Amino acid sequence: MSCRKQPAMYLIDRYIVRLFTKTVLVCFASMTGLYIVIDLFGNLEEFLDYVDRFGAGVLADYYGPRVLMFFDRVSPLLALLGAIFTLTWMQHRNETTTLMSLGIPQRRVVLPLIWTAAVIAIGAAVNRELGLPAFRDALTRNAQSWSTDEERPITPTFDLQSRILFTGKSIVLGARRIVQPVLQLPSELSGVGDAVVARSATFLPGGPQHPPGYRLDHVTRPLEPSTIKTLTVGDRPVVIGPAAADWLRPDQLFVVSGVTFDELAYGRNYRPYLSTWQLIEGLRNPSLDFGADARVMLHARLLQPFLDVCLLLLGLPLVTRRRASNMFIAAGLAILLVLTYLAVLLGCHALGSYSIIAPPALAAWLPAMIFGPPAYVALRRGWD
Repeated sequence: MSCRKQPAMYLIDRYIVRLFTKTVLVCFASMTGLYIVIDLFGNLEEFLDYVDRFGAGVLADYYGPRVLMFFDRVSPLLALLGAIFTLTWMQHRNETTTLMSLGIPQRRVVLPLIWTAAVIAIGAAVNRELGLPAFRDALTRNAQSWSTDEERPITPTFDLQSRILFTGKSIVLGARRIVQPVLQLPSELSGVGDAVVARSATFLPGGPQHPPGYRLDHVTRPLEPSTIKTLTVGDRPVVIGPAAADWLRPDQLFVVSGVTFDELAYGRNYRPYLSTWQLIEGLRNPSLDFGADARVMLHARLLQPFLDVCLLLLGLPLVTRRRASNMFIAAGLAILLVLTYLAVLLGCHALGSYSIIAPPALAAWLPAMIFGPPAYVALRRGWD
């Protein structure tokens, strides 16, 4: 019984993908190692203190999520460098010449690289949707504010729905608590004063007894919180007192708010680590103003895999049409292309974030309009 022989083209594809994968892994390991070493020595004093307090595992807790963040930042460059190095190596060893002499067109050699780079772009998209949101708290803390038990400054935030301004002395991340909160009240609630002051406030998610909001403990202003029932703005309850809720102590109040604790703790810094659905929920939250920058970010998130593939298509002809065999020249051209790509991308996003380009979606789609047609031309003609 004869055994069916594998097609030759399948073996070529497997060889190219294996060479490309090795190149990408080596590049990623080198760049990640360099990033960790530079960052570690730049914050050596802080990490020595954390290792004494929490053990050596703090390094894994700190740099583990940052490896995912670093992959998200450099994935387009990784795919481009991997493809260019693979083609340059094959040209240096005259492998592409041999394949073309056998009647295999150059575009057939490049096709496995495009599919593998598309897999990297999809992996980066999955990382943005699942990996980064899972470690959002760790990524928004730096080496100087890594401990969650220490107090850190609060970001004053205005609730657009209840018109309450949240301020205070500081916050404690681990306990999700505000230290000495001061809540400036709207004029509709002037009967109890212009502000609510307490020793601390704890964020509570919505439950059967109450909607999401903050429980204020040891209220010092107003002077008699136990007599307060329910204060409303329009027909919406805003402040719930012990007289209307038996789950509150006489010195407690509950303030209903859609302002999340992350907004108070991190401001806008945590938004790049939200998933697409979390960004949509934030834009729909009537208490928050995510602004034009969040809308640009949402559309850019959807377009990023397409732009990553466009960057690869624009970079491959730099090697295939020049017949370059010097890896360093090819890498330099790739880096120059990436810098141009990033300059256009960041410039368009900045113009959209400041509403210079309106609507914000146009600022996110503009890079696709700029790079899409040249990438299509490169796909059709660049390897002939």
